Amino acid sequence: MENVLLGLLIPFLGTTLGSALVFLMKDKINPKVQKLLLGFASGVMIAASIWSLITPSIEMAENQGKISWIPAAVGFLLGILFLLVLDSLIPHLHLDSKKPEGIKSKLKNTTMMVLAVTLHNIPEGMAVGVVFAGFLAHNVTISLTGAFTLSIGIAIQNFPEGAIISMPLKNEGMSKAKAFLYGTLSGIVEPIGAIITILLIHIVTPILPYLLSFAAGAMIYVVVEELIPESQSGEHSNIGTIGVAIGFVIMMILDVALG
Repeated sequence: MENVLLGLLIPFLGTTLGSALVFLMKDKINPKVQKLLLGFASGVMIAASIWSLITPSIEMAENQGKISWIPAAVGFLLGILFLLVLDSLIPHLHLDSKKPEGIKSKLKNTTMMVLAVTLHNIPEGMAVGVVFAGFLAHNVTISLTGAFTLSIGIAIQNFPEGAIISMPLKNEGMSKAKAFLYGTLSGIVEPIGAIITILLIHIVTPILPYLLSFAAGAMIYVVVEELIPESQSGEHSNIGTIGVAIGFVIMMILDVALG
């Protein structure tokens, strides 16, 4: 159980370390570097969605004697719908944007920026929780190594996300310590969501194929709706594309070699 708890906390550690860069960097992140990091995060999430979530969902459904593609398709679409609803309801503000999204509120811009990243982290926490729940349920398609691989992959892409949220908060006039705290707190939803999933393991186990693809759909929503558009806006969009390729390949190698 200690290994599982460690696995659940690894992505949060990635966000924390990335947020800590606010103490080391004087100015805002170079736009080219930011595009590369956003693209990198996108590539990691796409690869993780395929190899860590959708593929196990299909294999699991086959082992249960179900039509293999139904849980993958249904869960994926429900995950997209879930994030679409959250995106429409939660007030949040994206990087380099002056127009908040979600329902109207009187929240500060800094708070809404943190909520935007928190929204990104919800499907990632779900993904880690579901995979470790599958391992604890002794599902043959999910190994402890495979679960840790997903956790580490998400931590890798959380590192730049932590920096991308804490640096703008500092530039908004917030102290370094407070910007670090806000950046770190944006990632707390991941272990919380994962732990809740683990606690519901007896309910979760029968519908694991659906939940795996659900998490994949939610992650792909974030990639297509927010990360890639942000990495492709303005000049030097090719840098974001390079980031996607690098992130995708690294996560693919981790999944195939270690999963």
